[in-house]
Amino acid sequence: LALPLSYFEARRVGDTVARVRELEQIRQFLTSNSVTVVLDVIFTIVFLTVMWFYSPMLTMVVMASLPCYALLSVAITPAIRARLHEKFNRGADNQAFLVETVSGMQTVKAMAVEPPLLRKWEEQLAGYVRASFRATSLITVAGQVATGVQKITTVAILWVGAYHVIGGELSIGQLIAFNMLSAQVTGPMLRLVNLWQDFQQVGISVQRLGDVLNTQPEPSYNPNRTTLPHVAGQVVFDDVTFRYRPDGPEVLRKVSFSVAPGQVIGLVGRSGSGKSTIAKLIQRLYVPERGRILVDGVDLAQVDPAWLRRQVGVVLQENFLFNRSVRDNIALTDPGLAMERVIQAAKLAGAHEFILELPEGYDTLVGEHGCSLSGGQRQRIAIARALVADPRILIFDEATSSLDYESEAVIQQNMAQICKGRTVFIVAHRFTTVRLAHRIYVVERGEIVEQGSHEELLRMDGFYTRLHKYQDCGAVVKREG
Repeated sequence: LALPLSYFEARRVGDTVARVRELEQIRQFLTSNSVTVVLDVIFTIVFLTVMWFYSPMLTMVVMASLPCYALLSVAITPAIRARLHEKFNRGADNQAFLVETVSGMQTVKAMAVEPPLLRKWEEQLAGYVRASFRATSLITVAGQVATGVQKITTVAILWVGAYHVIGGELSIGQLIAFNMLSAQVTGPMLRLVNLWQDFQQVGISVQRLGDVLNTQPEPSYNPNRTTLPHVAGQVVFDDVTFRYRPDGPEVLRKVSFSVAPGQVIGLVGRSGSGKSTIAKLIQRLYVPERGRILVDGVDLAQVDPAWLRRQVGVVLQENFLFNRSVRDNIALTDPGLAMERVIQAAKLAGAHEFILELPEGYDTLVGEHGCSLSGGQRQRIAIARALVADPRILIFDEATSSLDYESEAVIQQNMAQICKGRTVFIVAHRFTTVRLAHRIYVVERGEIVEQGSHEELLRMDGFYTRLHKYQDCGAVVKREG
């Protein structure tokens, strides 16, 4: 959870889950198998010493077999690692496919694509079984070869020992005792061969888990980092450039603007122009490649991210609701919040009336992902959740684009009260949402190409005007249809 948002966006959910599950492999190895290694090594040395006093020649026979175990382990390692890698990748693919399918079950049912998805799942599962079988088969073969070396060593001991018994250099009792001692040496060798194979599995687990551990986490709370006693809401972008990957294209290019406290700012533009990226940069979910972002004159690079995000309320186009009560979802940031504050935020978001109509009011469980609520109801609860902490900076990132007109009308009626005393950023496609903003920034290909109020931008007869005309034409066609 301490990893940056970019880590999760770059990886499938199944990959992350599979990596975390590797912890069990590592724990099991460290708490069971690895403990016996030290004891096996110590007792092997002790038994070899005792065996040397019985018969140096027979001890040499036993010691001659030890390099065979080492050579076997070294020779089989590349093939085992390759097959274990394949097994892990197949398992991660299955995990990702399963999570994706279950998460999108509504679409699966609506499109009636169960048969092809079932076939794909069976193919992937069969691939995992084959990969697992190949890895297990190779490990079994290695174990059998090691057992064969042990049996050959036993035969050699009896052969050479019998020769010494006939020659009178060794008694039968000494040979029997030596053979018993040799089993105490070759037995640990077999365990070490098997342990080496387990070590390869753990090595791959550590390597996979290293993808998580080696990722730089977000800065945790640090008393040396700045926390402002009171946030007024001034936001400044100073020549900000950003890209998602070091080798990727620039998503934002030298973006600069200044927002005074209490202003309502609109961010408009075509899809993929960089509007939502600006919103995420304000939350410090992303770190700019160049330039600075300041809140009340303080560079966000010097601010505690957790503290900053508590000062910023965010409403997205698709908001995640947890399988808890309505109250718990609204008071997510502070479960002990007074009920009066929760109701006040719900009223401001236009959600109080429909919440009272629910079977148990504010104690009604919303279901997984809020499945028991309509889209408009979920959105209004998300707005209440953003308002309940009384943030000084509020971001609406396409928050009303998927609402029905009734829900949008309720929110628009309360917009003046919602924006009162706050700096508000509205990322929107609908121009009705940003029409009353103090200033509108038009973003195109990562740059701010126009700025001004709604009327000023229309008088410019530029990019904003063209977008506005397209939307008006679309609205006319929709009404005629």
